[in-house]
Amino acid sequence: MSVRVGVIGVGYLGQHHARIYSELKDAELVALVDVDEERAGTFAEKYNCEAYSDYREILHKVDALSIVTPTASHYSIALGCLKAGKDILVEKPITGDIKEADELILESEKRGCILQVGHLERYNPALVVASEMIKDPIFIESERLSPFIKRAADIDVTLDLMIHDADIVLSIISSPVVDIKASGAKILTNKIDVANAWMEFENGCTALLTASRVSTKKKRILRVFQRDSCLSIDYQKSEIKHHFRMADGLFIDSIKPNEKEPLKEELEDFVRCVRDRRRPKVSAIEGREALKLVINITDLIRRKE
Repeated sequence: MSVRVGVIGVGYLGQHHARIYSELKDAELVALVDVDEERAGTFAEKYNCEAYSDYREILHKVDALSIVTPTASHYSIALGCLKAGKDILVEKPITGDIKEADELILESEKRGCILQVGHLERYNPALVVASEMIKDPIFIESERLSPFIKRAADIDVTLDLMIHDADIVLSIISSPVVDIKASGAKILTNKIDVANAWMEFENGCTALLTASRVSTKKKRILRVFQRDSCLSIDYQKSEIKHHFRMADGLFIDSIKPNEKEPLKEELEDFVRCVRDRRRPKVSAIEGREALKLVINITDLIRRKE
């Protein structure tokens, strides 16, 4: 039986949630919600579903929902959906602060609802393949750079971009963070636009995260250094460069996984979790831990202002 889904927020990313749900064989796109009712109507007509301006009007019609609204509204909307007993996927970051995230986790556990967080990069084919090759990392380095776009100017770059890599690093290193150093600056907005964070883990691994939304070009790279090898993952190209050492010298393999749309992989996984009642790859717990880390980084940067 198909999972009846709705999408709350059909802006830049939400319209792609709608498109993909309309194509999934195990999902039935029932309704779209947006404060701009005309916008909701445009996409509802395109994907043959209903349009609303208030998410509460569709709760009795759906089994699950994607919440693709500005971060400031995540908590109130997610709480309303969970109290109605609905499974939800909330785009990252889960909320704006830890207290709100904890309340959503408690409510989801109380209601037996699935609460998945939309950390899209976890479904990038290159990262999925590379994850099987990562054994005992010594050092991890990430670069996530973007030209300025007004759409995300209302939150710090740590919450907008760096949180992707914070989540990935935490998924790779199963050891507590013991020290963080961070720096950053406001450039074009009154929020942090560029940020660097250095992290040390209890097991001796270290990580350097760089995020900027004032770059001249877009770049999405993760490098994982481990004994005798290095993996360089290009998220944009969905490609892995594997540098490794053998007895007769140094070698480089280029690995190009099968092309897949990460958002489609993520939404298919969400629908399967709803249908099979299983824990998501990125549950609210992982979403909370990534949020906690970038909030700590953000606070360190702000103290230097």
